[in-house]
Amino acid sequence: MMKYKWMILFCCIPFFSIAQETTLLFKEAVNLETQYKEQEALDKYRQILLNEPGNMKALLKAVELSCSTGERLPLKNDKRITFESAMSYAKRMVTTDSANAEGYYAIALVSGKMTEVETENKKTVQFVRDIKINADKALKLNPNHAMANFIEGKWHYEMVTLNWAKKLAVKTLYGGLPEPSLDDAIAYMEKCKALNPYFVLNMLTLGKAYKENRNPAKAMETLQRCVKLPTRTMDDPVLKAEAQKILDSLQ
Repeated sequence: MMKYKWMILFCCIPFFSIAQETTLLFKEAVNLETQYKEQEALDKYRQILLNEPGNMKALLKAVELSCSTGERLPLKNDKRITFESAMSYAKRMVTTDSANAEGYYAIALVSGKMTEVETENKKTVQFVRDIKINADKALKLNPNHAMANFIEGKWHYEMVTLNWAKKLAVKTLYGGLPEPSLDDAIAYMEKCKALNPYFVLNMLTLGKAYKENRNPAKAMETLQRCVKLPTRTMDDPVLKAEAQKILDSLQ
């Protein structure tokens, strides 16, 4: 009997070791993010995924950090490779847990990034469609998902402000998408603001939507709040500077 207990304990040791390593790597990754060392943090999350390919938290962070680091790369092809890596993580999330809103949010997020690097019109439109479809799925599973609400709002805002050639391409290639509206854009982003009041990009885009919707008072109020938000990511100073520039043009 004692022999079998030792065998069970011996078999469990690797699992305890992996769990301890994962906990340590998560702590290191979070510390790196607070220092705005996103690439180094991304490397830590990738290490976690080597041991635990289905770790949803690590997958989500890998998606988000791949998107943010890829955005800053100077070469378009390097951006594409990084975004394609993010998409593989996002799809793995859905495969791992198809009932989790995070996976569909992740696909919607990366689809938006892919529209920035795709050159083929039909594929670009497919990504535009995928943004809406997957954000819808995320919100169906979790209506209070802050980031999915932001992506829904941003989709409506960008569809309204797209040039006419792109609008026509979207309608021609893929019918059945809802008519975008600034009112819907504002409603979704206001909900995101209520759920995550410190999200700078949402506040900036919301201010732009109010400006586009000919409501300068609300635009100024929103942008003033935006520039006063604490800096939490590498991108926030640039976003707040853009908000200030728009604010100056309205005053």
